[in-house]
Amino acid sequence: MAGTTRTPRAPLAGWVDEFDEARGLGTISGDDGRRYPFHCTAIADGSRRILVGTRVVFVTSPGHLGRVEADTVRNAAG
Repeated sequence: MAGTTRTPRAPLAGWVDEFDEARGLGTISGDDGRRYPFHCTAIADGSRRILVGTRVVFVTSPGHLGRVEADTVRNAAG
């Protein structure tokens, strides 16, 4: 569609509270009180690994089965 613009998504912050390295699936407890699932491919540095307890910033995107998921997950420390 001509003239359509996308509104940038505001970053959110939270903590990785689960991560199953074998499956590549995890969850983030957001500072907003919600839990956000994520897949290892959403880790922005490409490492596909992240430690439980890591402070992160992320954006959300539509995911599988219509749920909102964390995307572009980055370590908040840098």
